[in-house]
Amino acid sequence: MLLEIRDIHVHYGKIAALKGITASVDQGEIVTLIGANGAGKTTTLKTVSGLRSLSAGGIVFDGRDISKMPGHKRVLAGIGQAPEGRGIFPGMTVEENLLMGAYARKDDSSKELAEAYELFPRLAERKSQMGGTMSGGEQQMLAIGRALMARPKVLLLDEPSMGLAPMLVQQIFTIIQEINRRGTTVLLVEQNAQQALQIAHRAYVLETGRVVKTAPAAELLDDPEVRAAYLGGGAAQGTAAPGASPGASRDGGPEAAPDTTASDSGPERGPEGGASK
Repeated sequence: MLLEIRDIHVHYGKIAALKGITASVDQGEIVTLIGANGAGKTTTLKTVSGLRSLSAGGIVFDGRDISKMPGHKRVLAGIGQAPEGRGIFPGMTVEENLLMGAYARKDDSSKELAEAYELFPRLAERKSQMGGTMSGGEQQMLAIGRALMARPKVLLLDEPSMGLAPMLVQQIFTIIQEINRRGTTVLLVEQNAQQALQIAHRAYVLETGRVVKTAPAAELLDDPEVRAAYLGGGAAQGTAAPGASPGASRDGGPEAAPDTTASDSGPERGPEGGASK
């Protein structure tokens, strides 16, 4: 198993954000985490990448316990992340943003740069353009390309379709499948549960900091409870549907609702502009 999340607990002050999450991602898989706002999805990714500290439990990556490993060393170990809100550097060019993804590497990154431009031709066309002047879809491509520059064994993707037009959403999910086809394992957090389950191999359903269901993604697409709660079939009793207002977070935790008012028609917010969960 490439990534093992073992009964992890995470707190924001006195608030329990994760209450014993256990999950795994095997080499070559796309695994998705779905759930309502406040369920703990983004906190799980941040904990795997080292941005949040564990209160209890452990994380094993590629056979090594990384529970106490600093975040920058996890990047070198093979964990890459494209964060919610994209987090691009608005005052840097596209190419400079991409090269920042390889900052910690000591070897030549020209091969990865060429591959990023092959995967995202739009970035190649605009390599000298400032990141902050690009549209939301272009910034999402840039965030993913930057993460790939570190040659990750597993790519953590947090809400890659947020605020994008439907045509661009489909394009982003097609690119995720291509990245996986080329050999990169993917752990995906996505409010668009329908799209996520269509491309994933397996899925975990999170509620209030716990895993409440796990199965092959195709099975969850046909699960009546999952369809009712997350796939537009009407809210199941006691389960908040995706897109609920920020105050509807059931655990009262810090995971905020995504900004669904964003469009792909203009520049996105800067690195600190994305909502955190």
